[in-house]
Amino acid sequence: MEPLFITSPLLPVPHGFSTRSGGVSMGPFASLNLGLSSGDVRERVDENYQRLAQAVGAPLGALATVKQVHGDRVVQAVPGESSATLRPQQTEADALWTDQPGQWVGVSTADCVPVLLVDPEGRHVAAVHSGWRGTDADISARAVEALVARGAKPEKLLVAVGPAIQQCCYVVSEDLARRFATRFGADVVVAQGDEFRLDLPRAVVLTLRRMGVKVPHMDVLQQCNSCDAAHFFSHRRDAGRTGRHINFALHRF
Repeated sequence: MEPLFITSPLLPVPHGFSTRSGGVSMGPFASLNLGLSSGDVRERVDENYQRLAQAVGAPLGALATVKQVHGDRVVQAVPGESSATLRPQQTEADALWTDQPGQWVGVSTADCVPVLLVDPEGRHVAAVHSGWRGTDADISARAVEALVARGAKPEKLLVAVGPAIQQCCYVVSEDLARRFATRFGADVVVAQGDEFRLDLPRAVVLTLRRMGVKVPHMDVLQQCNSCDAAHFFSHRRDAGRTGRHINFALHRF
């Protein structure tokens, strides 16, 4: 059986970027759909979460998530209980962190860039959801600032950037391409005639570098959600009718 999630060797805590394998959902949501508002049968999504929690080895009730709005708000996760029930989303935000042992934080994606941050000295973990709007709003920078405000040193942070839609498949408007090229540099855009492709993970990495995160301390996974339909959901590829992944980090040092 294929794993429910993939990991980075760089991060020293339990973590993962879920795949679409190992669940019970069917049709366009097959099989490990973790999207509560995706249109899937709720009982199947609940079972998928149970399977994920079992694979992670952590109580489902200790998982904190937020209602993602493509903004730049970062919040502290409210501690949950050691129950087997998934908690409601905490608030509107696109990143959350915790310093509480046994708690885990997660963000949902189906093309957007997931970012997991670990402060190995101060013992904080964070999860970030960075679509193009969030990337333009520097959500990853805000997450670094949130950890730095609590004593983290940017040069000590460890970061994993997970599977997302890659430049090969991410065609955007000329206006958006120019906007990102101006903000992040020409390398984040490839122009082919009248077509413009955006390298969103690279823009996220450049943001993290600007905040002082060291290149050797970042692991950028290269999988493209849109290319790999066997392993990943993709909102763009599937015209919106698809599942969602959860990208998580568990506070266990």
